[in-house]
Amino acid sequence: MHGEIITIGNELTSGRTADLNSWYAAGRLTASGLSVIRITSVGDDEIMATEALRRACESSRFVIVTGGLGSTQDDMTCKIAAEALKRPLYLDRQMLQKVRQYVEAKGIPMSPPLEKMALMPEGARMIHPKGAACGFSLVQNDIHFYFLPGVPEEMRYIMDAFVVPELLKLYESPPVTRQRILKLYGIDESAVAEIFKKLEGKAGNVVFGFYPRYPENHITMTLRGADERSVTEALDRVEEAVRCLVGPYVFAVGDEEMEEVVGRLLCEKKRTLSVAESCTGGLIGHRLTNVAGSSAYFQGGVISYSNESKVRILGVTPKTLSTYGAVSAQTVEEMAQGVRERLHSDLGLAVTGIAGPEGGANEKPVGTVFVGLADPAKTVSRRYRFWGRRKQIKLNTSTMALDWVRRHLNGDPFLPGV
Repeated sequence: MHGEIITIGNELTSGRTADLNSWYAAGRLTASGLSVIRITSVGDDEIMATEALRRACESSRFVIVTGGLGSTQDDMTCKIAAEALKRPLYLDRQMLQKVRQYVEAKGIPMSPPLEKMALMPEGARMIHPKGAACGFSLVQNDIHFYFLPGVPEEMRYIMDAFVVPELLKLYESPPVTRQRILKLYGIDESAVAEIFKKLEGKAGNVVFGFYPRYPENHITMTLRGADERSVTEALDRVEEAVRCLVGPYVFAVGDEEMEEVVGRLLCEKKRTLSVAESCTGGLIGHRLTNVAGSSAYFQGGVISYSNESKVRILGVTPKTLSTYGAVSAQTVEEMAQGVRERLHSDLGLAVTGIAGPEGGANEKPVGTVFVGLADPAKTVSRRYRFWGRRKQIKLNTSTMALDWVRRHLNGDPFLPGV
């Protein structure tokens, strides 16, 4: 059961937007035991997109198309599908009703571009007609076509809830296919490549994948087999082999995020946490509170961006700031101690740094970050140098800080600094 993926949009071919839809769809299909033989991205060009769809008819059993569904002039997927598959367009009453419900809810007038959204190729079937976002599917010459929205969240939901389950029903006797995702932080791509080399000949038929997802790296392990038990046991052995090579760099398995891991550990260890943030501007607290039930362990946070707030709210001494500067080991340690004492938590976590693009110097260039952690026994800090744009530096800083809490609770050493 093999197929291909076609993504449509000038934003993809120009590089303005990363093609996350094909990445996600290919991963989900492979993990389900389906084979992807080709991925094609085309711009908002009717001729090129039509040709890509016609070519897919010659080699695939199923085709996933994302993008180009909407009311704007460059949303042409329905027209392309009709032309490539030689099916006339018609006004679908069910889709038209959805469009009308949408414009009534928004309080906007109906217009020809909005009505255009209800034009579908003859024989098409709506996918998820009761949802806020939907697509359509059709079958021609035993080839199953699925046309999905380009918005990643909408596409992923329809892919998981409708497309993959329907495709799996087409198998007479589907093989047992399982996939595991190991999430790593603090290890670079070249080191992951060395791990793969060390596993050569030891992993049997397990197929490895590597997906950088800044600032993390994800390793996937996929295996097909005759029965659940043998596949699970084989994946257990390979996962153990990978963990022996990467140790505490693995912070999660599957869909779990770093902040969820930290929250679970804090609950298990019966510890509370408070944070003092300078360069991240509340991002650590935001991530922690994205987890339901975080009030059980998260006492609160202080965004101490100015020197005055570091002194007045956290108790950092003016002498420390004048002698060592706001971005220093001494300052971050006093921030961690101060927030822990003032919010009465078991652990105090602090960060300070230069996120850029301005503010760097020779001794402390842009990307210089200090992380500090205080507990009842001691306070430790370390200096790091992160690269990238301002958002990337802030994200990496928040992940490193959360990883410190994870490692501390697990009894693992912190990642080395600079």
